[in-house]
Amino acid sequence: MTTTQADLDPSLVVDFDVYDPDLTMPVDRMQETTAALAGIGPLVWSTAHGGHWLVTSYEHVHAILRDPATFSSFPTNLVNASQGKLLPIDLDPPEHTSFRRALQPLFSPNRMKALQSRIRETVRELLSSFEADGRVEFVERFAHELPTRMFLALMGWPLAEAPRFTAATEIALNGKPGDTPEQAVESRTEAVFGMFGYFMQVIGERRAAVEAGEASTEDVTAAIIGTEITDADGVLRPLTDDELARMFFLLLMAGLHTTKGSLCWMMLHLAQNPDERARILANPDAIPAAVEEILRYEAAISMGRRALRDVEIGGVTVREGDQLLMLLCSANRDSAEFVDPDRLDVERTPNRHLAFGSGPHRCIGSHLARQMLTIACEELHDRIPDYRLDPEDPPVVLPSQVRGFARMSLLFTPVG
Repeated sequence: MTTTQADLDPSLVVDFDVYDPDLTMPVDRMQETTAALAGIGPLVWSTAHGGHWLVTSYEHVHAILRDPATFSSFPTNLVNASQGKLLPIDLDPPEHTSFRRALQPLFSPNRMKALQSRIRETVRELLSSFEADGRVEFVERFAHELPTRMFLALMGWPLAEAPRFTAATEIALNGKPGDTPEQAVESRTEAVFGMFGYFMQVIGERRAAVEAGEASTEDVTAAIIGTEITDADGVLRPLTDDELARMFFLLLMAGLHTTKGSLCWMMLHLAQNPDERARILANPDAIPAAVEEILRYEAAISMGRRALRDVEIGGVTVREGDQLLMLLCSANRDSAEFVDPDRLDVERTPNRHLAFGSGPHRCIGSHLARQMLTIACEELHDRIPDYRLDPEDPPVVLPSQVRGFARMSLLFTPVG
């Protein structure tokens, strides 16, 4: 029997909804809201989306993410627009392990090293397109473009597909502008199935190339398509087209929106903390540590888990079937783990943040994300070091389980 509101101490019940537009409009209040939730307890019950636990403490978020035998990763989303499982994030070990192994060719050390020059080249190209203007809408011109182009480079797909992915992923995550909640569900579902259709076309073309002996040995997409996995019954088999499409969609959404958001949070928080920005301008060697601190300071992801058995955690009884939401932004500002957690410190050490998760589902693309963020931070602070937020066009943050930006305008001294 799952938990109901009637089972609970009323002091633990809140009406928090991670998708509530009031969390971010007219200004983002996610951090202050989750801090208030943490003040109630390490686990708090939300009435939204049929009822679920909100996990606020570092200790319990970390423990739950590392215990797939007790807490399943399906469903990880409170709102499931994909009409099914995303792979491999919605799978549990041992099935998850085999699917994750299929993605290893994408993230091999040699491939990551080879992408470094491509990342820097792309960052410089994007900067050159606006650095003489003195202003930029950072989301459209940089934060969305960089990870989109890197995703296409990673998969070996044409750069000309970038606009398609830009439009579809925005709708898949947030619906269309002006949608009612009901319309947003319909819009998200339509966008997801549109992308699945595209992926099916790519898969069909690559399978045909492999069968004809025309696939390049450097074709990572073909390599993934040709990977065999061990299913839940222990049988070795090829991946189905549907499984491949769900893997590609997850790679696109996870790799694009998390990095896009982190790029924006980096610029926003360093603009609002000029003393910390001055520290990295004076010492560029501090940039890798600064990137880790930005990841800690504004963890935008809230991960879902489902209890597989009754368990006592955080002083409450979580019942089999209960849904839980890991509030990483709260865990990453837990004073039990971090000294002065609400202060941005670009040289913070140690910094054992949970922005990339933990346990078997820890982000497989974390190294690539760090590369993009570090190189972008280096080049941005070399080329437009005096950026500031445009007071006439304030940032617009979108609420969801992957909080991100609709827009963010920056002003700076133009080059030349």
